[in-house]
Amino acid sequence: MSNFEKAIELIDAANSEDPNKETADGKEWPKELLYSHRMSDMLDRFLPDADEAMKLAMRAQHIQRWKSPRDAYPMDRIGYLKWRKDLYKFHADTAGELITEAGYDEDFVERVKTAIAKKSIKTNADTRLLENISALVFIEHYMLEFAGKHPEYDEAKWIDIIQKTWNKMSDEGHEFALSGGIKLPEPLIPLIQKAVAG
Repeated sequence: MSNFEKAIELIDAANSEDPNKETADGKEWPKELLYSHRMSDMLDRFLPDADEAMKLAMRAQHIQRWKSPRDAYPMDRIGYLKWRKDLYKFHADTAGELITEAGYDEDFVERVKTAIAKKSIKTNADTRLLENISALVFIEHYMLEFAGKHPEYDEAKWIDIIQKTWNKMSDEGHEFALSGGIKLPEPLIPLIQKAVAG
């Protein structure tokens, strides 16, 4: 078994422990295992020749997220920012340990961890790629579900959310999304078009 195959196996095993379940295509999945496969699938579509480091960063981006619940922190802006900062470090460290166990060297592991920790977001190409992929996955698979959880949001709030997601992506991400690279959530297409035009 190659280092890459071993790393994928370890990451998938860790995410398979998720007690939260989600159904997709008639199959029940551990929630974060499903998310990780969606990240890998999107990367394959967006950048088919991505290298092993980026394939592993995408697969491990939300690794064992359920172990750091949002409600363990104060439910205010400061609490949210602290949770998010700790979460990025948790994901990066957890992924780093598994990728090291799979046999990769320190430089390779650090590269993966930097992307997962969302470091140097404006200047690091790996981190920018991860932001593109996670935003595309959110739009295709999770935006409509998120909308269903927040019926109280008005159009202005939704346009703000869509624009914030859009602004996480590069020009290449925008082009991919608008040229049929992803399946846009149909009920939200008019809002997406309005937000992007704005």
